[in-house]
Amino acid sequence: MLQFLDQIDKDFLLFLNGLHCEAMDFIMYWVSDKFIWIPLYLFFLLKLIKKYGKQSWIVILTIVLLITLSDQISYFFKNFLMRPRPTHDAVIGELVHIVNNYRGGKFGFFSGHATSSFALAVFLIRMSTFRHKAWTPILLFWAVLVSYSRIYLGVHYPFDVLTGAIVGSGLAWIISHYCLKVLSSQKNA
Repeated sequence: MLQFLDQIDKDFLLFLNGLHCEAMDFIMYWVSDKFIWIPLYLFFLLKLIKKYGKQSWIVILTIVLLITLSDQISYFFKNFLMRPRPTHDAVIGELVHIVNNYRGGKFGFFSGHATSSFALAVFLIRMSTFRHKAWTPILLFWAVLVSYSRIYLGVHYPFDVLTGAIVGSGLAWIISHYCLKVLSSQKNA
């Protein structure tokens, strides 16, 4: 059964990764770069400070904890399970379209980019700062775009990305629940 699922994951990767074009290569390479998003992160930070004022340090510290946890959990599983990335797979590695010779690290289950981007998106939505009708789809689209870029670049299988999205969303849901409790108790104190 696991071999069957692994083969579906590889086939789906090769299909999605095979939908590349030169213009998208450039875009997806930059979408996957965490530093390109610094202006967006600063925008999020300013919105949070505006909403939470003196309590914003609690939210910011919680985000740092959330991103650190999501990154470290992903890193742990990559090194514990040691599933090779598609670009390092002995069977399909040569079939994978790569961009700028970027192959990622040796192991890839599960995607740290997907985990962190979904963790941040879900956390921001849950914190109600970005609950406006327009923000929820924008944040989720951003998380999906960052996650898909990892498949496009051939450094993650679809299941790596899906698992990262689920773990990041779940982590954000739990941590935001406690953050909201702390904020509420601080307000009532």
